[in-house]
Amino acid sequence: MVHNAEIGTNYERMAADHLRRSGLQIIEHNFRSRSGEIDLICIDQTTIVFVEVKMRSSDSFGGPAAAVTGSKQAKIKRCASFYLTMKNLHSCNCRFDVVAILDTGDNPRIDWIQNAF
Repeated sequence: MVHNAEIGTNYERMAADHLRRSGLQIIEHNFRSRSGEIDLICIDQTTIVFVEVKMRSSDSFGGPAAAVTGSKQAKIKRCASFYLTMKNLHSCNCRFDVVAILDTGDNPRIDWIQNAF
């Protein structure tokens, strides 16, 4: 039986591969702090990019991107702030992206939403 964590890891790997092919460098996977977790942390030229990966098998309830609620965004921002402080990177440019994966069967659709929030 496949566990949810294993499924999530597979989709995060798919998202990371997509971002790498688009020119980003992945520097962290599943960064955790007391505030929460950030799925991927990347570098896009001179910008640090905090990425939330969401997968859904249906878009009946708004699709995967709609699952990144205001409270989830706030947790990611707090976690990102901790990361920037820990790495002494407060003077860096940063942004928050979402990789939304809709997997209804054979060919998952990947949407990369830059500056999502």
